[in-house]
Amino acid sequence: MNIVVYSTNSCPICVKAKDLLTKWNLPFEVKMIDTDRLLLVEFSKVTDGARTVPQIIIDGKCIGGFSELTELHMDGFFD
Repeated sequence: MNIVVYSTNSCPICVKAKDLLTKWNLPFEVKMIDTDRLLLVEFSKVTDGARTVPQIIIDGKCIGGFSELTELHMDGFFD
């Protein structure tokens, strides 16, 4: 499973999402869109123009943010 978290340095919900992934022992890559303009362009394309972070990509599919991540976990997606 390939997980990417698009994040910013000032987002507390991004920290929560990354903490949960770490707690669940799920490896992930973080892409900081506030420090790299090329990543911001990539973020816009991959998320179909999302305007909030975190945005979480699992195996190339944008699943949404923190709420969607916790819903997937509750549904047993990561088991």
